Amino acid sequence: MTIKLLPYTREKAHEFYKNYISDPAIFSSNEKYKSYEYKAYQVDDFFNSHVGLKSRKYFAIDLNGRTIGEISLKFINKKEKSATLSIALINDSVKGLGYGTEAEKLIIEYGFTSLGLNIIYADTILRNKRSQHVLEKVGFKYIKTDKDLKYYELKKEAWFYTTNFNIRVL
Repeated sequence: MTIKLLPYTREKAHEFYKNYISDPAIFSSNEKYKSYEYKAYQVDDFFNSHVGLKSRKYFAIDLNGRTIGEISLKFINKKEKSATLSIALINDSVKGLGYGTEAEKLIIEYGFTSLGLNIIYADTILRNKRSQHVLEKVGFKYIKTDKDLKYYELKKEAWFYTTNFNIRVL
């Protein structure tokens, strides 16, 4: 498995969203599932309004030269040295194979070493058991649940105490 995190360019965003298939597990039980339809102007709008903000760091998840997902640290708070992890994989063909786990390890390492974060948060829809499993596998600790989401945190000292991963970002 050769997963790399690469700068998230407009071209990589379009490559991702042209093949993206929304997953019913990312919708809460009170939301109606909506299939995704690629529209170039919507991807451009998303890219223009999200990627490049100082409060976010986006990366393309690359598998042997192919963009299979996007991953980010959002809500970066320099004062609190915190951020929130977000990940989306392109479709079911790349899920359950360890790619998301590897990408999360890489961005966690990046957040703690390159950005100087002390804590990374994450949340998942209650019924997204796959995402919850991956978060727990990479070291996130459960915090709480509300009516729609499960919340997690990973502290820097816990990460470096229990792991020894090499960074391969950029």
